[in-house]
Amino acid sequence: MSRRARWLLSILSIAFAGSAWLIFAQSKPMPTVPAAPENWKQLNGEQRLADLHSRRIADVSTALQSQGFALGDAVFVRVIKESSELELWLRPSTSSAFRLYKTWHIARWSGTLGPKTKEGDRQAPEGFYAFNAKHLNPRSSYHLSFNIGYPNALDQALGRTGSLIMVHGSNVSVGCFAMTDPVIEEIYLIVEAALTAGQPEIAVHCFPFRMTTERLATADTTHRDFWLNLKEGWDRFEQSHMPPMWSVKDGRYHFD
Repeated sequence: MSRRARWLLSILSIAFAGSAWLIFAQSKPMPTVPAAPENWKQLNGEQRLADLHSRRIADVSTALQSQGFALGDAVFVRVIKESSELELWLRPSTSSAFRLYKTWHIARWSGTLGPKTKEGDRQAPEGFYAFNAKHLNPRSSYHLSFNIGYPNALDQALGRTGSLIMVHGSNVSVGCFAMTDPVIEEIYLIVEAALTAGQPEIAVHCFPFRMTTERLATADTTHRDFWLNLKEGWDRFEQSHMPPMWSVKDGRYHFD
């Protein structure tokens, strides 16, 4: 065999080996999330948290670190109903603004676009909410959950009723936001760590859709004034990546 032929054969062998490795790497299954034990529903809250930390703390920490975050960073939650998205934003202690960490598909939310107005209407709310450590529920019937804080001051001023509006596991919803069990485990660990690290409360902003001028122009006019008011808060966060402070006056949100 000539020198040139041997050289070409060598090059082809290297290329083939590289392609074979790439095909093997691409065909490798993605790492699976360790599943909760079969007796999860029989565990009390303390036992559930112990199990959750032992199973998930390592993979959640790794996922955070891969994007420059860490457990204990400040958290902000944003929900967009129309596209069934829940966004988790984080702010490291060295940063002056939040950055998007992950967007998850909401497995289920109930009702239609528009605010929740009364107990039992099976409607997921829209507005500006917040929760603290007291709202965490490791003993939830829906795996894990936290109460977003509905009704807020505006809801109460408008006479809106209802309670126990949660972000939780499972894939069923009656006015709540169901995220599936593996997803709520990740979210729960991150919000729990933020509250433990000293964040007094975590803002949860719920919107009917992405509050662009173009989308509002095509929206049903039934809730137009309310949605325009929500857009003020949306725009402030989009500009600063910090949840705006707000108060209630004359049946509207006012932003500082």
